[in-house]
Amino acid sequence: MNSEALFQEQEAVILQPIKFKEPHLLLQQFETQKTSTRTELLEIIRERRLSARFQAIIDLSKGEILGYEGLIRGPSDSILHSPIKLLQAAWENNLTVDVEHLCRRIVLEQFQALNLPGKLFLNVSPECLLQKDAKHGQTLDYITSLGIDPKRVIIELTEYQPTHDYVLLQEAVAHYRRMGFQIAIDDLGEGFSSLRLWSELKPEFVKIDMHFIQGIDKDPVKMQFVRSIQSIALQSDTKVIAEGIETHGELIAVKQLGVSCGQGYHIAKPHTTPAKTISAEVARSILQAQTKSRSSENSKNPVTKTIRQLIKYPAVAHPHMLNNELENRFLLDPNLKVIPIVDNGKPIGVINRHTMIDRFSRPFQRELYGKKACTVFMDKNPVIVDHGTSLHEVSHAIVAADPDQLINGILITENGQYLGLATGPDLMRTITQLQIEAARYANPLTQLPGNVPINQHIDQFLSEGKSFTACYADLDHFKPFNDVYGYQRGDEVIQMASKILRDACDIDADFIGHIGGDDFIILFQSPDWEDRCQNILNRFESTIREFYSHEDLEQGGYISEDRQGKKVFYPLISISLGVIQALPFSFQSHHQISVAAADAKKQAKKIHGNSLFIDRRKE
Repeated sequence: MNSEALFQEQEAVILQPIKFKEPHLLLQQFETQKTSTRTELLEIIRERRLSARFQAIIDLSKGEILGYEGLIRGPSDSILHSPIKLLQAAWENNLTVDVEHLCRRIVLEQFQALNLPGKLFLNVSPECLLQKDAKHGQTLDYITSLGIDPKRVIIELTEYQPTHDYVLLQEAVAHYRRMGFQIAIDDLGEGFSSLRLWSELKPEFVKIDMHFIQGIDKDPVKMQFVRSIQSIALQSDTKVIAEGIETHGELIAVKQLGVSCGQGYHIAKPHTTPAKTISAEVARSILQAQTKSRSSENSKNPVTKTIRQLIKYPAVAHPHMLNNELENRFLLDPNLKVIPIVDNGKPIGVINRHTMIDRFSRPFQRELYGKKACTVFMDKNPVIVDHGTSLHEVSHAIVAADPDQLINGILITENGQYLGLATGPDLMRTITQLQIEAARYANPLTQLPGNVPINQHIDQFLSEGKSFTACYADLDHFKPFNDVYGYQRGDEVIQMASKILRDACDIDADFIGHIGGDDFIILFQSPDWEDRCQNILNRFESTIREFYSHEDLEQGGYISEDRQGKKVFYPLISISLGVIQALPFSFQSHHQISVAAADAKKQAKKIHGNSLFIDRRKE
């Protein structure tokens, strides 16, 4: 057959009229399928052809298993193997209660048989919870008969269909609480009414839908959503469970946000016989996150702390809101001091409580301005900073601004979008505490951070996987100088050296500490660290000459006794710099950094005069 004939044949087939099945045949087919599904469901119920899986939920603060979510699977050889299809089919056939009761029994039986530790999260739909027979304590009786303490069981409300009768649901939840159960809401942010359920039921746990967790470490919007949920949870005494954690980065992110618990494939997959302890990999991830948090919290240098650590989330107002409405907010909440004004996600000003009430206390002000937009009384020049701004920089911004700005607080943004507010008193309190703590560990001679904050900074950088350059600075021939010129003159040399080293640092990128005596360390994050080291050598060489007599300068040194009491000629004091480069995860602790840096310093001291030795073995 040639190509033309073939084309004509195909065209004839295509152009043939489509034959649809008669409507009654389609209906008959649907009814047959429905009957078949119902028959299979009844068979599953009768023969208990369901199996349980358990997925661990871990307590992120303790690094241990909190409990397990009990999951169900249908027969492996059936289209109802999937729990979604199983429960959907049950609903379509008015068998939801029967199927859920069986699911619960099988999960409870297997949980007890496996002797699993911690709590059991038991999935229950609101529809099933509202059934009349649910209030007669059948679940409690069965749990008790199995020897399970009801206090270990969390009723996890999972919405397959919308909830309407909140009053009845509140009564049912109260009934379960009286029996010792706790309540959790599943899939926050995804369901039909999960936010309202949270408000109405006040559960002990809320689970954030996996959509907001997956990729959270790379998505600032998801990060902000979870941060907001966590803030609400803290106010309502609710624990948040992050569902769907599938990567190391996601686990670190939710831990850093303060989320209480986690669940997902990265932690553990659902299994018929789940592990009773967390894996070594997950333990390391939690430890890394804890180290990072601890380092941030305990950091003694104000430069390393950011304004984000002081963030609060007061209610905001849009620019079209009326002054009367804002006044009512202040009157209803005596603790409310300022209200940020946000337009399309961007902060544009603040309204101060004192300003608002003072204005309205004057004659005719309420009549004149009560129904006008709140921007009339708004401070249009608030202090606005990015969430990553150091407390050191923020304090300078406050000092440079109008004194009233300290009362109004600091508006905090992320990528230009409003994030929250930090109050002036909180800022001053934190800076004062940091200064007090810094003074505790500071070297009394130079006021530089001592060994404790040095080690904390190193561990923080290591836990965050940051690259940095550690520079160990040591003065050569300092002891004989002290013996000849006196300790006071020696102290002046130490102070001079600290100033040169301090001046060589970028205050926002680098860290300098005083180990003790004539030993210092700099943690460079400045990319031009090698040039900065060379400047240290040059400045020290020229400045140290100011501390010697004319005679000693002419002969290039002086005579002093060594440790054995012998007269020895010593050259002028010089400075040795030993440098190591710490690449991400190349070192495990500050101890390893200390040993490596000290070794590099020893190599530098072998070089005559002011010297720089760079250990390039790990490059």
